[in-house]
Amino acid sequence: MSFGQIKVTFLINKIPAVKETDTHLFIAGDFNNWDPSHSAFELQKQHDGTWQLSKSLSKGIYNFKITRGSWQKVECTADGKSIDNRSFKLSGDTTIMINVSGWQDNFKPGEKKHTASVNVHILTENFDMPQLGRQRRIWIYLPVDYESSNKKYPVIYMHDGQNLFDAFTSGYGEWGVDEIMNKLPARGQCIIVGVDHGGEHRMTEYNPYDSKFGKAEGDKYVDFLVKTLKPYIDQHYRSKADAKHTTIAGSSMGGLISFYAVLKYPEVFGNGGIFSPSFWIAPDMFNYAQQHLNIKSRFYFVCGDSEGDGMVEPMEKMVKLVRAKGISEQSSPETIVKGAKHNEKQWNGDFTGFYQWLISQSGSR
Repeated sequence: MSFGQIKVTFLINKIPAVKETDTHLFIAGDFNNWDPSHSAFELQKQHDGTWQLSKSLSKGIYNFKITRGSWQKVECTADGKSIDNRSFKLSGDTTIMINVSGWQDNFKPGEKKHTASVNVHILTENFDMPQLGRQRRIWIYLPVDYESSNKKYPVIYMHDGQNLFDAFTSGYGEWGVDEIMNKLPARGQCIIVGVDHGGEHRMTEYNPYDSKFGKAEGDKYVDFLVKTLKPYIDQHYRSKADAKHTTIAGSSMGGLISFYAVLKYPEVFGNGGIFSPSFWIAPDMFNYAQQHLNIKSRFYFVCGDSEGDGMVEPMEKMVKLVRAKGISEQSSPETIVKGAKHNEKQWNGDFTGFYQWLISQSGSR
């Protein structure tokens, strides 16, 4: 065991009946990027019928769930309802005792309904991404008075479009960005463009650096936003195209790539909404920020203190670097939400504060 690592043993005493004859159980958590079938986190069945896995982790708070290899086969309550993430604080060698009450695939899926507002539209299911040789679904939220006015509006570009507006397309719940925006006065609204993540490509498209998940595609993805998508939006919609009124925002890996986009193209993206950023996976980002931070850039940093050990400390480190480069606290506020976990519920709660800050920073909208 390496220095600074602590041994944690996961011990499952009881599981419900399963459909397959060859059962495999996995731990999926913030320590393995919530991979539901990570081979290094597979539990082994013991002679006494229990399941066990021992790992070495750093001190900190962790969240996880038990799966049988996919999110369709994740644990749930005894009556088929979703459960919150399990969590534990690791400060010394410990054993975590687990009883699984139910499996999601043993129950009929609940009916999913569309929840997107009438002013949310799908621009296209197949928007060309020439930089990546792919296509992607693009969403657009238009302010409630867009059709009845001649005004131009600020624009926010956001990642993980599936999870922004519509519960039907979301994997883990939606942000509810459209409902939040629709409650605002018309004069305070903006256009929001949502880009779907690329499924298996998400971890590479949202990272400008190579990682254990594959060769980096973050540069090409950001180039797509700047050179292909933004020109299309500016041509076809009444947008305020200057950097002051152009924002990029996202959570987790989306927070990471949003931060990078502002660094690489400060003349395009004047503001970044950095929600629960995955700085832990891209340590080279700190050196890049040291070299490329623009003093005119603005960032809104926010995360929860129960998201895992790799969240708060790296974000605080980046905030200190940003402030040391001369960007004021007003232009780079940091919020750490007590008890908040790594999920859409948190980011829904964070969005209003972010948007209020954005309006205050941009002056007259």
